[in-house]
Amino acid sequence: MEQTALRPKPMPGQEPDGTASTGPGPARPRPRAARRRGRRLLNVLFAAFAGAVLVLSGIGLGAMGATVIGKGGVIDPRGRHAPSPPRPSPSAAAAAPAAVTLGVQVMDAGKPGALVVGLHVPGPAQEAGLVRGDLLLAFGTTRIDTAADVARAVARARPGAKVKLTVRHRSGGYQQLTVVPAVVT
Repeated sequence: MEQTALRPKPMPGQEPDGTASTGPGPARPRPRAARRRGRRLLNVLFAAFAGAVLVLSGIGLGAMGATVIGKGGVIDPRGRHAPSPPRPSPSAAAAAPAAVTLGVQVMDAGKPGALVVGLHVPGPAQEAGLVRGDLLLAFGTTRIDTAADVARAVARARPGAKVKLTVRHRSGGYQQLTVVPAVVT
């Protein structure tokens, strides 16, 4: 039985028998490597061009959108433009009821109550001691089950009148806070 020996591959530039090739013999061409290098360069250039086009078109679309939105009115995605409703005169605005706000952003909690996710600083809710993560359970005598309940209760409140809020903090403790709803200007 013949034993096989592991032989290392020859070094680049040497013949398989171990001698160095110094003569002007036929060199092995490497066309695939050159083609690959050319493709990589072409891909990089194409990617740079495509990125520049996307960035510039985004800037152009943003500028165009700002121009269109700056004209006023509502933009319909189907291409129809509805003009803005006329603004009421100052005397009509004085007769209209004032909008009331707490300066709080809430969302449904998945259980009874509305979760506070944002506060306007400064604002009535922040001044009363409300913090992000609190769960609003009651606004005055109105029980709060959803975020829509908070919006309806605040809309019915009189600006400047004190209202008791029942709140459960993230730590689990309950607290009653006094808040004074403000007028939106």
